[in-house]
Amino acid sequence: MTTFRAISRSGFRRWSTYRQATIAGAFTNVVFGFVRCYVLLAVADAAVGNKAAGYDARQLATYVWVGQGLLSVVAIWGWTDLADRIRTGDVAADLIRPVHPVVSYLAADLGRAGHAVLARFFPPLIVGMIFFPLYAPQRWGTIPLFALSVLLAVIVCFGCRFLVNATAYWAHDARGALFFWTLSSGVLAGLYFPLRLLPDWLALLLYVGTPFPSLLQVPSDVLTERDGPALQAGLVGLQAIWCVALLALCALVQKRAERRLVVQGG
Repeated sequence: MTTFRAISRSGFRRWSTYRQATIAGAFTNVVFGFVRCYVLLAVADAAVGNKAAGYDARQLATYVWVGQGLLSVVAIWGWTDLADRIRTGDVAADLIRPVHPVVSYLAADLGRAGHAVLARFFPPLIVGMIFFPLYAPQRWGTIPLFALSVLLAVIVCFGCRFLVNATAYWAHDARGALFFWTLSSGVLAGLYFPLRLLPDWLALLLYVGTPFPSLLQVPSDVLTERDGPALQAGLVGLQAIWCVALLALCALVQKRAERRLVVQGG
């Protein structure tokens, strides 16, 4: 645990050095937040009873701004550290360290997420609170459950990104897999629109059969109290199941990859 905490702190410090990129990223999230918010508010205004898929206007506005803040916390895009190290052969150094690669990369990613919570989650949410009426949770247990859901979302997303990057062990170039991940993850995670707008059978299939809704949709639904307490807890439990399954799969893939790893250049 001491080593895990040390790696997490180093991940936090690493990302805290990119101050200009952090400011630019937060500004971009705010701009797209306005666009998405007005689109979904128009959908709610045109819906029967001013509710779209069970969300009223306040819940939809909250859904948008929470999603814009979580986008950088969960970090569904842009992480290519493992794939780059495999391509250059630097991953060989990771394999001789006393910490398992999955554990070390997870610890660093949690440190990154901790920095993103402070620098990328709250600014868009504060802007949303200034310009739009947002939904305030009515149940006392919603906030701690939301915090747990965000933590699980970060771990689930790490597992997905690790597996996508690990395709470089066999293909030596993960750009194709990363491109496919970039195209599919935003849509299937509920970034562009709530997945509840889809037909019920399709939304259920995505929730149960894929980890994508656990990245953004579930934390946003928890905070907006879209569902009752029992279903809220069930969705977070589903996130926990995906965490265990994906981390176990990451460890298995890493073990198999080490058997056939070819370090380029020698």
